[in-house]
Amino acid sequence: MTGTARKALAEAIATFLFVLSIIGAVNSGSPLTPLAIGFALAVLVYSTGHISGAHLNPAVSVGVFLRGGLSVVDLIVYIVAQLVGAAVAALVSAALWPAGKAVEIETGPAFLVEALFTLALVWVVLNVATSKDTDGNSFYGLAIGGVVFVGATTVGAISGGGFNPAVALGLSISGQFAWSNLWLYIVAPIVGAAIAAILFRVLNSDDAKKIGA
Repeated sequence: MTGTARKALAEAIATFLFVLSIIGAVNSGSPLTPLAIGFALAVLVYSTGHISGAHLNPAVSVGVFLRGGLSVVDLIVYIVAQLVGAAVAALVSAALWPAGKAVEIETGPAFLVEALFTLALVWVVLNVATSKDTDGNSFYGLAIGGVVFVGATTVGAISGGGFNPAVALGLSISGQFAWSNLWLYIVAPIVGAAIAAILFRVLNSDDAKKIGA
């Protein structure tokens, strides 16, 4: 398997494993849940980065697209693969754990922290995994997983710590997020990702990535 199909399958598999890990970690009730989620992302980024870039997150894909690293077709394929992987993970989780209770949030603060920490996540991804100045580094997975760990620890109680529309879809299916709040977990991360991409381009005008380069 080669090309876009290979990348899409890698995104679907890795997002499936990530969302299943999140649901399991949340159901464990462990105080180490944020750490487990951060490490899950880190190892999956390392395992899939060489195939697809290991976005595992529609917001990251949007950021990479706006940075110039994905075509429109690949953007759509990546997002569909991520959403499918997340949905399947949630369905599988139903055979392992009981349905969750939806986290209660206040729209304003939740929107703000989802946008801010997705901005931080995409900012880190763009700088450690797509920049020519950090090309070939070995720390990108830990940096990316570390952002999610910090976000889940610091603002998880405010928004539930989604920072990822695919994760939000999975957690809505499994019951941890309310369906009525799904729009927030989609719009806020996309806003954050767009701002991160703009900031990257402003500060790295000499690193204009071209599709296929």
